[in-house]
Amino acid sequence: MKRLITGLMAAFALAMGTAAQAMGPFQVYEQALRKDPVFLGAIKAHEAGQENRAIGRAGLLPNISYNYNKGRNDSKATYLGDKGRGTENRNYDSYGSSFILQQPLFDYEAYASYRKGVAQALYADEAFRGKSQELLVRVMGSYTQALFAQDQIAISVASKQAYEQQFRQNEQLFQQGEGTRTDILEAQARYELADADEIQARNDLDAALRELGALIGEPAMRIDELAPLNERFALFTLEPANYQAWHELALANNPELASQRQALEVAQYEVERARAGHLPRVSAFATSRRMESDSGNTYNQRYETNTVGIEISVPIFAGGGVSASTRQASRNLEQAEYELDGQTQTTLIELRRQYNACVSGVARLKAYQRALTSAEALVTSTRQSVLGGERVNLDVLNAEQQLATTRRDLAQARYDYLLAWIRLQFYAGTLRDEHLARVDEAFLQVH
Repeated sequence: MKRLITGLMAAFALAMGTAAQAMGPFQVYEQALRKDPVFLGAIKAHEAGQENRAIGRAGLLPNISYNYNKGRNDSKATYLGDKGRGTENRNYDSYGSSFILQQPLFDYEAYASYRKGVAQALYADEAFRGKSQELLVRVMGSYTQALFAQDQIAISVASKQAYEQQFRQNEQLFQQGEGTRTDILEAQARYELADADEIQARNDLDAALRELGALIGEPAMRIDELAPLNERFALFTLEPANYQAWHELALANNPELASQRQALEVAQYEVERARAGHLPRVSAFATSRRMESDSGNTYNQRYETNTVGIEISVPIFAGGGVSASTRQASRNLEQAEYELDGQTQTTLIELRRQYNACVSGVARLKAYQRALTSAEALVTSTRQSVLGGERVNLDVLNAEQQLATTRRDLAQARYDYLLAWIRLQFYAGTLRDEHLARVDEAFLQVH
C-alpha cells in the first residue's frame, strides 16, 4: 500500500506543461491528486486506519508503569495497654514508588483485539485503493460531461441557425403569397426549442466546469482549457475478451468488495473479543516497590520489595454484559454478511452493464456515424424537394431535428464508450492511472 501511495503521489510531480496547453483528463487527474479534498481526506483516513494494527498489537506486548507519591502526614497515635492510655502526635513525610512490569500470557480478548486491528488496517488499505480508483472515474466523468455540454451548445447553435434560415425563407414565401402563417410558426417554435436546449446545455457546462474546478482546487475551469475529443479516436481492444474473466477479476480485485470482506473480518473478531469476557486471563508480572512511612503501621520504617509472579483473573459474573455484548456483535456480523452479499450483487450488475457498453459500443458508434451521414443527406435532399414542390416546410424542420438529435446521440455515444471502458476497469478492480493515460490519447492536446 505504501508503494501505491508513492506511485499516486509521484504522478502529480510530473511536468505540467505550458499554460497555453489544453489539459487532457490525465493532466486534470495529476492536479486532482494534490488538490481534490475528497482524495486528500482519503489519504488521512488511510493513515489513521493503519494505526489500528499498532493499537491492537499493544495489548499483546509488555505493559510498564511507574508510580510515585509523596505526602506530608499529621496524625495522632493513641496507645492502649495495661499501664494506661497514651497519645503521640506524629508529623512526618511519607513516600512510595513502584515500578511494575506486566506481560500477558493468555488473554484471548487482547488477541482478538489485535486481529481486529489488523483487519481494520487492511480495510483502510482497500478503502483507500477504492478512493484512488474512484478519483480516476470522477475526473473522467466530469471531463466528459463538460465536453458533451459544449457539444450540446454547438449543436443547438447550429440548429438555431438552420431554423432561423428556414424562418426567414418562410417569411419571404408568405409575403410573396406562396407560404402560410403555419410554416412561420413551426420554424419559430423549433427555434425556440433549440434556444431552450442551448440554455440548458450552458447550465450543464457551468456545473461540469465547476465540478472539475473543485477537483483541482479552483473555483471553475474554462472550456478552452480542456482538450476536445478526437472524433476519430482509436477504439480499445477489450482484454480479457469474455465476461467470465471480468467476473472473476471483480470478485478478486474490486476494492469495494475487498473492503467489505475486511469489514466482515472485523465483525468476526469483534464477536471473539466479546466472547473473551468469559475466559480467564493469565499474565506474568514483576514489581519493585520502595516505601517509607506509607502507613501508621510502617511509621519510621522503610521497605524495598521486589516481586516476580503469575496473576490469574477468572471472570464469574458481570451482570449479563458479556452475553449482551456477544449477541450484539453477532448481529453486527450478520449485518456485515448481508452487506457483502448486497455489494457483490451491485458490483457484478454494474460490471456487466459496463462490459455490455464496451462490447456494443463499437457497433453503436458505427451505427450513429452512418445515421449522421444519412441525416445530413436527408436535410439536403429535403430542402431540394421543397423547392421542387415534393416536400413541405414541416419535412425540412423534421429533418433538421433528426440531424440535431443524431449529432447529440453520436457525441453521447463517444463519451459513453470511453467512460464505460474506464468504469469496467474500475468495477473489475484493475483501474490504474495507465488506463486514464490511454484514454487521454483520444483527446486533442495542443503542444
